Amino acid sequence: MNMPLILASIWALAATGTALLPLRRQMWPGLALLACAPVLLVWIGLAHGVWPLLAALAAFVSMFRRPLWYLTRRMLGHKLAPPYGEEGK
Repeated sequence: MNMPLILASIWALAATGTALLPLRRQMWPGLALLACAPVLLVWIGLAHGVWPLLAALAAFVSMFRRPLWYLTRRMLGHKLAPPYGEEGK
């Protein structure tokens, strides 16, 4: 295995570890992982081609489906639901 795939494996383990944290402690590690993902995906695509890139992209979207859904809706200007636990305030 070469460096992009090793780093992708470490990224996936870090994302899994972040998901195990309490919700209030997931923000900063999750943002760091979200920021690193595009660079890692491009690196995988350049080193290995389109099929490994699509597999890595599917894993990324699977792990970050909720934040990506939120950011997409926010960029499109849709009304957003209040954060967890603030529905009754």
